[in-house]
Amino acid sequence: MSAPRAERWYRAVWRWHFYAGLLCVPFVLWLSVTGGLYLFKPQIEAALYAPYRGVSTALMPRLAPDAIAARAVAAVPGAVLHKYVLPQDPGDAVEVLVGQGSRDVRVWVHPGTGAVLHQVPEEDRLMRLVFRLHGELLAGRWGSALVETAACWTVVMLLTGLFLWWPRGSLRLAGVLYPRLRRGRALFWRDIHAVTGLWIALAALFLIATGLPWAVAWGDYFREVRAVTGTASPRQDWSAGAGADAALRAREDAGMRAMMSEHAEHHGMAMAHTAPPAAALDAVVARAAQLGFAGPVEVSPPTAANGPWQVRSQADNRPRRDSAEIAADGRLVGVQRFADRHWIDRVVGTGVAIHEGAWMGLANQLVNLAVLLGLVLLCLSSVVLWWRRRPTDALGAPPSLAPLRHSWALVLLVLVLALAMPLFGVSLAAAVATEAALKRLSPRLRRWAGWRARSQEA
Repeated sequence: MSAPRAERWYRAVWRWHFYAGLLCVPFVLWLSVTGGLYLFKPQIEAALYAPYRGVSTALMPRLAPDAIAARAVAAVPGAVLHKYVLPQDPGDAVEVLVGQGSRDVRVWVHPGTGAVLHQVPEEDRLMRLVFRLHGELLAGRWGSALVETAACWTVVMLLTGLFLWWPRGSLRLAGVLYPRLRRGRALFWRDIHAVTGLWIALAALFLIATGLPWAVAWGDYFREVRAVTGTASPRQDWSAGAGADAALRAREDAGMRAMMSEHAEHHGMAMAHTAPPAAALDAVVARAAQLGFAGPVEVSPPTAANGPWQVRSQADNRPRRDSAEIAADGRLVGVQRFADRHWIDRVVGTGVAIHEGAWMGLANQLVNLAVLLGLVLLCLSSVVLWWRRRPTDALGAPPSLAPLRHSWALVLLVLVLALAMPLFGVSLAAAVATEAALKRLSPRLRRWAGWRARSQEA
């Protein structure tokens, strides 16, 4: 009895590996390309914005922060100050984020003359577009859900692939740790696929796991679990999706405008200011510059009455991100270091930094790039294998067999994955229901899809 059951296990896993690959290959290729581009965000942005570095000399007098912010606000009609970015070098143009509602515009201002050198809507910047293409296909929550579903099935594809290709009863390294390159095309592509998968599977699973906090369904699920367990943080340090980020910007904009209106009323003015009090911004920026936070450092106006200004490091390496609150007179209210955050935030922040290639600099970028190239090779080799072996009149899926007996381990694994990744559970249920429904259709469709009639499954 054991031999037939082992064959049933193999066929069932092989079949779901095929279906997972069928769904995932286009998305894995897309995510690998866009993710590979985003890995080199620091180098790409350094090249893009090089014209705004070193625009001033040490001998040239510098404008005060309030004057620079006022120039940026004036360049975008209807805008107010959202964030003032401390320049990493005194000669660099000062970057100021201004906006209205959920719309941010980044403005580069000459530190000496106050001239506006460049401005661009924040979400139109190249690497912001790449970020949204990677995580949401520029389609908001629906795009994020689609990417998340593909990521969940990629986990299934990798796990089933490891099961299928894991060496059994053999100590040979050829075809397992390295490919056999001179044994013909069929074996060549089979070994390329298997060996690549074996080498990159764990790293690819790590990249998927560290990308899930951004996903729409899993991210919401994660926040709900944290809220129920009392481990939620007031503000998470990673994107919750384009829609959630826009809503947060709109709320902060409304709060900043309310504070400026209140300040204007206190001075007997009929119209609200379009910039924060000059003395406050100057004092806060001067104090923020003394904190030694890793750049870039953003200074944001208060959003509530008598509230402090927010100072946040936006370093690419998230474990270096510290934050502070500073009163309008420049007095330091409090500092929160990365080490002070909840351990869940530290774990996720470190994982996100590794995912983005920012944790260990160039070495991290190159390792991640190697994993992404491995995923591309895995996908391309799978297409070649399918194309070479596919029947002329069928999809090429392995024939289905009767339900597995004594398959509690497989059922348990599926339940664990479904609990950990809700969209996987939903899509798996939909796939099983669809397969069961389509089996009742014509014999030709059954043959094309690789389904056997019940008499053949017995």
